[in-house]
Amino acid sequence: MIENISLAFQGIWSHKLRSLLTMLGIIIGIASIIAIVSTIKGTNEQIKENLIGSGNNVVTVQLKQNGGEYDLQYSGVPKGVSVISEQTRKNLETLDGVEAVTLYRSRSYSENTFYNNKQFNGELLGIDQYYLSVNDYVVTSGRAIDAADGKNFHKCALIDDSAAEFLFSNTSPVGKVLEINKEPFVIIGVVQKRTNARLQIKSVSDYYNFQDSSAGTVMIPTETWPIVARYDEPQTVKVKATSTDDMTKAGKNTEKALTALQISGKSKFKYEADDILKNARDMQNLANATNKQLIWIAAISLLVGGIGVMNIMLVSVTERTREIGLKKALGAKKKKIAAQFLTEAAVLTSLGGLIGVISGIVLSRVVSNVMGTPSAVSIPASIIAVGFSMGIGIVFGLLPAMNAAKLNPIDALRTE
Repeated sequence: MIENISLAFQGIWSHKLRSLLTMLGIIIGIASIIAIVSTIKGTNEQIKENLIGSGNNVVTVQLKQNGGEYDLQYSGVPKGVSVISEQTRKNLETLDGVEAVTLYRSRSYSENTFYNNKQFNGELLGIDQYYLSVNDYVVTSGRAIDAADGKNFHKCALIDDSAAEFLFSNTSPVGKVLEINKEPFVIIGVVQKRTNARLQIKSVSDYYNFQDSSAGTVMIPTETWPIVARYDEPQTVKVKATSTDDMTKAGKNTEKALTALQISGKSKFKYEADDILKNARDMQNLANATNKQLIWIAAISLLVGGIGVMNIMLVSVTERTREIGLKKALGAKKKKIAAQFLTEAAVLTSLGGLIGVISGIVLSRVVSNVMGTPSAVSIPASIIAVGFSMGIGIVFGLLPAMNAAKLNPIDALRTE
């Protein structure tokens, strides 16, 4: 085998231009496929990042009525739905795919929140001590809400960087007093999300999807929520999955457990998870369906390249008829002759495949820079591409190899 490979490289090197032209169809086909696959992978990652947020594996599980949103702000506390206990929260953390769980209450906007008569129209949350870590917040000044704040019903508040900018501009908000539904809450800290967890807002639709969270947020201990809302109410749950790919599983397991534990009897209410990962996959599948058609078109050039390999190998057999006859006269068997030509065809196409992979990676980078589209090199696709090109050499080199093996040594030696 080593000797056949060495002879194959000698043959390629002695006919450099012819070999390059023969490999051209393979190179173009493999390069096109690698470029398309890299673009598909990059686009899929971008779709996932845009919908989910880089590094953010959090799923929201909320109470719904007949499959639709249930607005606690206007509809009040639902009958037959109990408040989620701390023990239940701990039990949820043991579910498959779940890493951490936080419970919170919310208002999409707070029309009764003021600072020095300046109205705040952002989001108001009642959070537990786990909310910041699950949602990847960091404290930039002051301190976080802790267990003691909840236990002692401290009327304290956290605000995010957007709310701090809106309400206080360049003044430090720590120690200032917010009026929430005519109740004073002392600001104890400012928080913001880590840079790598920020949502990717790159279009008008993205802006409207995330405008509530980007308008600013005020957070108070969940135990003080009845002071503001005048009544207790079931919480919404945020579940941090063990990985992005486990988000759907974590959400489904949590919604089933909550519906079974928190809702009594036959009810029109149930907990449901927002399956953002499914939305991302639906968009990815749509993009993949289009790109697969491009891959099939690019694969046609591989067929043309394979025919070119067959043609040049038939020419090679004709040119080397006397050499084949001499080898057979010296005792070379049909298998040895066939193996030599098959190896030469496989080496020729494998080399073309390797050059095609490199060209495809370069091409994907160029397209990414020029068009502004993401790309990501797929190592498995590159390995498969080289193996596939080798297979093309074997398939299309089989006929020339068999023709060479069938030559009569006497007739071959008589050939001029």
